[in-house]
Amino acid sequence: MLHLLALLGILSISFSAVFVRLASVSPVTATFFRAAYALPILILCWIVQRANDRRTRRERWLAFASGIVLAIDLDLWHESIVLVGAGLSTVIANTQVIFVAAAARVLYRERLTPIRWTMILVVLAGVALASGLGRPDAYGSAPATGVVLGVLAGISYSTFLLIFREANKTSSRVGPLLDSTIGTAVGALASTVLDPQFTFLPPLSAQPWLVLLAVGSQVVGWLLIGAALPRLPAVETSVLLVGQPVITVIWGVLIFGEHLSPLQWAGAAIVLAGVAALSLARSAGAAREDAEGPEYRRDATVSAIDR
Repeated sequence: MLHLLALLGILSISFSAVFVRLASVSPVTATFFRAAYALPILILCWIVQRANDRRTRRERWLAFASGIVLAIDLDLWHESIVLVGAGLSTVIANTQVIFVAAAARVLYRERLTPIRWTMILVVLAGVALASGLGRPDAYGSAPATGVVLGVLAGISYSTFLLIFREANKTSSRVGPLLDSTIGTAVGALASTVLDPQFTFLPPLSAQPWLVLLAVGSQVVGWLLIGAALPRLPAVETSVLLVGQPVITVIWGVLIFGEHLSPLQWAGAAIVLAGVAALSLARSAGAAREDAEGPEYRRDATVSAIDR
């Protein structure tokens, strides 16, 4: 049953980039309505479970702050989707794993083994190939720019992870998600000055996709994954999460005909392989050190829910 819940959660978030592309609204518009349409549902869920929410004021503010950072991540990622497609943008955005590893080295003195350093370099090489290297057969209206924005989204998301981890140390799932989603809406409003095409009145044709984006990714995907993955072995968690960008690539090909160039396909495969190897390496370390295991599992769960 846990595996089924996890797979349903992964499947839900795999459509995030698809819904953004189908909505055809500006990046910040998609970010704002993803949060705004999710809030009423999350508020109702929190009212039902508020007795379990024993977070401190500091943890609540940290969750809110994490949402503001998440808004930056989503703005960058949504623009990347426009420039390089749903599939490849999702693959590149998952490079957050290498930035989390680097931050763990600086903040928590977590040792980076030679194998991890090698995998980081491999992922970066894959990112370069995924840009198309300026070749005319590269997919996307601006593939190099799209890949750069995807990497910046990965950096922003790794920052979100570190903040949200500090805000999510209780058993409450809905409370931190609600506060973070409020922060995302506020962050989106603050960034409207950078998006001249932002609108509070998206066309009717975009509304169903924005609702699906909010309900499927911000609410259902988060809650399903949050319920299932912490109870699964860490190695299985890592493998399942890497499946999300793979599924999104499939949707990109089937729904939008996103036929990448051979170099881009190679780069995407290298990035996915490197991300999987880094995730598995962290899982193995977490399994060996019981004190670090629960924290890593929480990070792994969070790493899937915004996409």
